[in-house]
Amino acid sequence: MHTSDDSRIETLAVHAGERVPGPDGSVVFPIYQGTVYTSEPGESYHDIKYHRLNSTPSQVYLHDKLAALEGAEAALATASGMAAVTTILHTLLHAGDHLLVGDVLYGGTHNFLTGHAEALGLSYTMVDPHQPDTWAAAKRPNTKAFLVETITNPLMRVGALREVVAFARAEGLVSVVDNTFASPVNFRPVPAGFDLVFHSATKYLNGHSDLVAGAVAGSAALVDQVRKELNIYGASLDPQAGFLLARGLKTLAIRVRAQNANAQALAEFLAASGKVATVNYPGLADHPDHAHAAELLSGFGGMLSFRLAGGVEAADTLLDALRLPAVAPSLGGVESLVTRPSLTSHAGMSQEDRAKAGVTDDLIRFSCGIEHVDDLLEDFAQALDKV
Repeated sequence: MHTSDDSRIETLAVHAGERVPGPDGSVVFPIYQGTVYTSEPGESYHDIKYHRLNSTPSQVYLHDKLAALEGAEAALATASGMAAVTTILHTLLHAGDHLLVGDVLYGGTHNFLTGHAEALGLSYTMVDPHQPDTWAAAKRPNTKAFLVETITNPLMRVGALREVVAFARAEGLVSVVDNTFASPVNFRPVPAGFDLVFHSATKYLNGHSDLVAGAVAGSAALVDQVRKELNIYGASLDPQAGFLLARGLKTLAIRVRAQNANAQALAEFLAASGKVATVNYPGLADHPDHAHAAELLSGFGGMLSFRLAGGVEAADTLLDALRLPAVAPSLGGVESLVTRPSLTSHAGMSQEDRAKAGVTDDLIRFSCGIEHVDDLLEDFAQALDKV
């Protein structure tokens, strides 16, 4: 590979993990579609080259690239972000164990815990990631891990991440963070002290809205444990999707920097509009987490949410009037997307749980793409005129 450990992330995104020269002199690493490989004498089961065991040349190449971007010893690709988080939890927790977890979670993670943890013999306590003085009381003798998110969905809160790392270390817990919204461009959890980081790679890591994947990174020992668990459940990533993900990673830094800039400009524009009641974006000075987010993050991300003064009716009018973004769930792609989380990403949660998370029916979430910022602002201006 052309890179060193201190290469900047733009360079890592392009060159990390590359084989030089590649097979048959290729510059772009090929897809290894085959599932059958010769075995080596004395090879352990988990080291056999086999797609379900996440050990084929295509998979190892992608894993090397992901690890370099995260500043981690090792990484693993999975069939989805949910495969990543559930495999991590199955690895770290067994019947009788307890988890500390942030009280605002991606809907799928929330649904897994509330709908399946009890049946698996697991218990959990939701804590406020902004209140470190409450965590000790929530910890139990059987607590094994502490899971939080870098930037929460959909209010874009940034918790006391340094304190999470320190608390977990002091208490002998494995610290786990969902870094999907930040991406390694804006935050690298492993160098910051987290034991494991995971992503829905469907979002920013891939960036083109054309595949579903997940990623896990951390120490070689922990990632190996997760890989062996994944091998049993069979949630490995398809070679074609892995090829697309590796290709998407090469433009990660320039995409995310453009999305950061667009989100900052749009948040400021909306905050200045008399038709907008609230804007949730950590890059705004009045965001409750702005000060410590500015210290933790290299960028504030491409996601924001807001509420209009006119409520649900005004929200629907705005969504109908916008021309550039598609009205659709998901996020992190090169195209802008807009949605009401109460109808999409958080629809599976109860009304009570949505209310606790601040997901009101009129909340609008916007995923900034890489369009020209002036075009985005002009589109919002004309749409707001109709509200």
